[in-house]
Amino acid sequence: MYAPIDPPNQLRALAAAQGGVVSVGQVQALGSSRESLRRWVRDGHWRRLTTGVYYLGVGDPPWLARAWAGVLLGGSSARLGGEAAGHRWGLVDDPPEMIQVLVPLTRQVVARDCWSFLRERPGVRSARSVGEPPCTGIADTVVDLCADRDADGVVDLVTRAVQGRRVAAVQLLGCVRFRSRVPHRATLLALLGEVQQGAESTLELRYLRDVERAHGLPTGARQRRSRTRDEVRDVLYEDYATIVELDGLAHLRRVLRDMRRDNAALLGGMATLRFGWPDVTGSPCRVAWQVAAVLVDRGWSGLPTRCPRCARATDTDLLAL
Repeated sequence: MYAPIDPPNQLRALAAAQGGVVSVGQVQALGSSRESLRRWVRDGHWRRLTTGVYYLGVGDPPWLARAWAGVLLGGSSARLGGEAAGHRWGLVDDPPEMIQVLVPLTRQVVARDCWSFLRERPGVRSARSVGEPPCTGIADTVVDLCADRDADGVVDLVTRAVQGRRVAAVQLLGCVRFRSRVPHRATLLALLGEVQQGAESTLELRYLRDVERAHGLPTGARQRRSRTRDEVRDVLYEDYATIVELDGLAHLRRVLRDMRRDNAALLGGMATLRFGWPDVTGSPCRVAWQVAAVLVDRGWSGLPTRCPRCARATDTDLLAL
């Protein structure tokens, strides 16, 4: 028999700061032996997660504990990357089952259980790690996540990050330009330029790309305040007294307010066109032709051009409501 020995307070505090997780090396550095550690496991104080890493608690460890365990397995310079870093930054909603850990190029760590280890070359990402547990910075995380997404996924991710004020477009631009290899580089450079111009949401970016630019329409002003400064217009063609409002999923909660705003704009001589997500993403050519018709009626001397989608459509089809 042996007398029960509780884990010392200093070790408990360290575990609390690391999601409930400590490594064998940390246990020994704080003056406790491997035999003490084995006793705590037998007494039910601790649980072995994997070789060299223990969890102070009972039951299944939460995701944060497993993320910390991955970083401890990776060593002193390890940090979360990929989807795991994206989850910590609030860019990925669900915690990933497989937790990616970045380690220095000179270190080799074998994948096990729910942890994968990626050796990163120096100079690709910022060396500065952020948060607890440490992870890649927000700009590097966004660019890393874009690599595994299609074009629409890239647009959604970048606009979420920028619109949510997690990162500035100029920071992302700097990150993309700094790296020698970036999947979707052309898309990211174009997209970030558009974000800097004031297209703030995914729907606005799709309008700018698939409606306005694809069909040669005049360039509207984005997020322009009204003269009374109590309203913000999504797209304003000021020379032609025309407003385009883009209604996302939350639009139904704003119907009455928008009716009053549109009526006020009409009294001020401004025409308002309103489109939703299905219009801009499903029928961008028809949206472009309708906008062009109003702009021409209000003084625009140009004509819309046909994109590959509408190359063979008739004017009647494109102008149909």
